[in-house]
Amino acid sequence: MKSTTTLTDQEAVQAFINGDSNGLELLVERHKNRIYTSIYLLVKDKYVAEDIFQDVFIKIIEKLKSGGYNEENKFVQWAMRIAHNLCIDHFRRAKTRPAIATIEGRDVFEVLQFEEGNAEENIMKRQSHSTVMQMLALLPKEQQEVIILRHFANLRFKEIADILTCSVNTALGRMRYALLNLRKMMEEKQLAL
Repeated sequence: MKSTTTLTDQEAVQAFINGDSNGLELLVERHKNRIYTSIYLLVKDKYVAEDIFQDVFIKIIEKLKSGGYNEENKFVQWAMRIAHNLCIDHFRRAKTRPAIATIEGRDVFEVLQFEEGNAEENIMKRQSHSTVMQMLALLPKEQQEVIILRHFANLRFKEIADILTCSVNTALGRMRYALLNLRKMMEEKQLAL
């Protein structure tokens, strides 16, 4: 039998279904940063993001125990789709649209943990990230989602299309327009990141 740390996602899912809680622990540990960061970038509230993150894994546990998981070799995409849907549910309840903007104090990029560097490099990175987040906030919601899922969750366009329930071409188009809009903003403000 393999050590739990060397299990594939599918094997970890199967281990959990068979009663081994280490399978779920492995999945949480392996994917928590991608899932949490994507949620946080959509909701822009640390406490709401933590709540939704917990709800994602509660839903995952319920689905796995009820036999509702049939996404062979696609655990991350399935979990990200659940997270995205829970974010949408949150905004429906709150009747607000997600806005990605920098927050005074802790910036979302502090969560992503910079590599150790000197203080000047870290300040420059934070300023660049702050500028990018401000520009992202100006994009339409659909373009924001694609950028977040592609660059912060590291998903492929097929996975993004599945999560957003659109075609791959639509996801690619949204990314293209998002990048064009960001480039135009940078030119208008004469920014160099």
